[in-house]
Amino acid sequence: MSERTLSMIKPDGVARDLIGEIYRRFEAAGLHVVGARMIRLDQRKARAFYQVHRERPFFDDLVAYMTSGPIMVQVLEGENAIQRNRELMGATDPARADAGTVRADYGESVERNVVHGSDGPGTAREEIDFFFQPDELHSR
Repeated sequence: MSERTLSMIKPDGVARDLIGEIYRRFEAAGLHVVGARMIRLDQRKARAFYQVHRERPFFDDLVAYMTSGPIMVQVLEGENAIQRNRELMGATDPARADAGTVRADYGESVERNVVHGSDGPGTAREEIDFFFQPDELHSR
């Protein structure tokens, strides 16, 4: 089933010039980038995006990290895009991520794990709508 998912390259991935390598992995896995932009989240937008974690002890550190530099946000489209992207990313903790995944290869810690991806269809719709207008997405 063809679907869309939000993907994000976090500040550490952008700072380490991993954008091209991560995009190569998307495309090699059959995922198409149908919308993309580089942005820098401000405090308000970061807090809004991560509001689901607002009660967690790491929330303020997460917001500080996500506002520390530019990020790439992109929408991926393809067969089972959500699951495929999650497999490419690997486990949140790079030490537990399968060999060959983005996080195993480039993640430094649970906090600095290079990428984010939607975890389900509902979340994907919400996250895509958070960053993109419908006319900014172009199926190929």
